[in-house]
Amino acid sequence: MAVFSGKWSVFLQRLQLLVALARAPFLLLALPSIGLAIAWCQTQAAAPVSFTDSLLVLLAAVAAQVSVNAFNEYEDFCSGLDQQTRRTAFSGGSGALPAQPHLLPWALWLGCLSLLVVALIGMYFLLQRPEAFRGLLLIGGLGSALILLYTPLLTRYPWLCLVAPGLSFGPLMVAGGVLALGGAVSLPLMLLALVPFFLSNNLLLLNQFPDIEADRLVGRRTLPMLLSQQQALALLLVQWLAPLLLTSLLVIWGVLPGTCLLVWLASPLIVYLWFGCRRAALQMPALLPWLACNVLLALLLPVLLLVAWLAEADWLR
Repeated sequence: MAVFSGKWSVFLQRLQLLVALARAPFLLLALPSIGLAIAWCQTQAAAPVSFTDSLLVLLAAVAAQVSVNAFNEYEDFCSGLDQQTRRTAFSGGSGALPAQPHLLPWALWLGCLSLLVVALIGMYFLLQRPEAFRGLLLIGGLGSALILLYTPLLTRYPWLCLVAPGLSFGPLMVAGGVLALGGAVSLPLMLLALVPFFLSNNLLLLNQFPDIEADRLVGRRTLPMLLSQQQALALLLVQWLAPLLLTSLLVIWGVLPGTCLLVWLASPLIVYLWFGCRRAALQMPALLPWLACNVLLALLLPVLLLVAWLAEADWLR
């Protein structure tokens, strides 16, 4: 019994490490993006979307996020960044590897295996959707490049570092999901994909402010290092308001039902968040509660859009 208890304890510890390396709490960010893709296909396609295919698309999106998170954990530890940052619940990494450095290979293997899952699901859809072969291959290639190059390369280029998360959760996940589920890419779809694009950009942008000095020490060049406080606040506000304006435009065009204007219910939270960041002067520790508020907004606004959209969808009735 003691031997079994000891093995079970070791198993739980390693499982906890894997969960930490995957940054499990942030995996929810993939759900709204794939939800938008599924909702688009359900409202645009003549035939119902396959439940199994929807689950596979969601699994690929989550696996891609796990992969980039694990590679980021691995490379941040190897570069010494983990020893420089002051970790918060929203920035500075999970802290798993500094606590157990002997398990460093686990992060690398988790990143590789997760990327393999993405590749296998991608191959399945390439065979299932030959008409979308080029589009799926292009999106898969760009997504894989972002996963592999984000930490070692893109963090050296401020504007690329800004848009990388938005491209992943926005155009790549949404358009890739639509193609995999048998839909077609169009201008209105790409405008819809900009909703998670801007929110995801701001999510990472605000999280980079606590790590400015640590990032500089390991050779990173992030946008907070270059912008003044006024410029950063202006950029944050533009990217928080853009999803509301894009949704309104799609409603005016008749692409989305009028109920989707309910996303404007998030506008008080945007105002509250912006003024909070301004009062905090984008500095820690005063910025910490606004990092949490930013995560809430990134999840809430797409969910409001989905709920309002689905409430008017004929295929639910």
